[in-house]
Amino acid sequence: MTKRNRRTHSPTFKAKVALAALKGDKTLAELAQQFDVHPNQITDWKKQLQERVAEVFETGQTSAEPPVDVKVLHAKIGQLTLENDFLGKRARQGGIAERKAMIDREHALPVSRQVRLVGIARSSAYYQPHPVSEADQKLMRRLDELHLEFPFAGARMLVRLLKREAIRVGRKHVGTLMKRMGIEALYCKPNTSRRHAKHKIWPYLLRGMTINRANQVWALDTSYIPMARGFVYLTAVVDWVSRKVLAHRVAITMEAMHAVEALEEAFAKYGQPEIVNTDQGSQFTATAFTDAVLGRGIRLSMDGKGAWRDNVFVERVWRSVKYEEVYLKAYESVSHARCSIGDYLNLYNQKRPHSRLSDQTPDEAYFATLPAIKSAA
Repeated sequence: MTKRNRRTHSPTFKAKVALAALKGDKTLAELAQQFDVHPNQITDWKKQLQERVAEVFETGQTSAEPPVDVKVLHAKIGQLTLENDFLGKRARQGGIAERKAMIDREHALPVSRQVRLVGIARSSAYYQPHPVSEADQKLMRRLDELHLEFPFAGARMLVRLLKREAIRVGRKHVGTLMKRMGIEALYCKPNTSRRHAKHKIWPYLLRGMTINRANQVWALDTSYIPMARGFVYLTAVVDWVSRKVLAHRVAITMEAMHAVEALEEAFAKYGQPEIVNTDQGSQFTATAFTDAVLGRGIRLSMDGKGAWRDNVFVERVWRSVKYEEVYLKAYESVSHARCSIGDYLNLYNQKRPHSRLSDQTPDEAYFATLPAIKSAA
């Protein structure tokens, strides 16, 4: 097998690819095939575009340079040292994929130095992941269906269930796919979700609390959504009492920014809750998400030891979404998935009766339990 020579792409080409990724109508795998570049390059160019887009509106200004003051220069060096230390710690709070996307191979700073600053191994910067095969995509869809039917099943039990269907696969491979999909067996354990080792974990606040009104507690979760070719992630903001889906995002990656966007939309439409509850996933422990919650004076709660059952009602929402919408269709594109899932969630909120809500719809239960409406009555 001949080694492929390293190519040099023009700024115009990079901008075209970055704009396509920013639009989000196609998965990373589809964009990589369309433009014949690696998904990591697409992620990197997208990030560069987002960071430098403000420069378009800046106007050039010229000013005379003041004489060099040694004391001021030393003070500036000390300030820059503190700022670099602060930025380095902030950069290391992201996931491996997020930090890897920060590496710029065309920058004057050597890659070996860049990886030390963001806190990843140099081998991680050069590793080129393989695209998900068609066989693995089919297997991931079946695993997702089995996970909804047997939420307590781990990799070993799933292997046995697949064996009964004449599907031969190893336990380690099933475990790898489960990690990629972001699913995990429900059982009592200290940590209920894959989390970043350096992110702060917030305490669980709902144990023993009576939750009986809308906007008292909101929950956020992210779920894997299979498509005809590839997959996407669905992040939803759900009101705890009424099961109403307040806002959602369909994205090609599982990043904190998508959870923040969904949360900000819910704030704009429905006000603020008293508590936001999540699992310990890295997208919810990231600084961008925790700042969006705590900056508004809202308390943040995360599932922890002994609280695994409290995520079951969100899993029930996912079960409805997948069995009544996702598994009935093969989404042809990301835009198709966004449109179809959005239509279903409107139906789920407005027309679908819920047995746990005395056959009310989530909309009816939500507005009936709002404190302002309840006091006016």
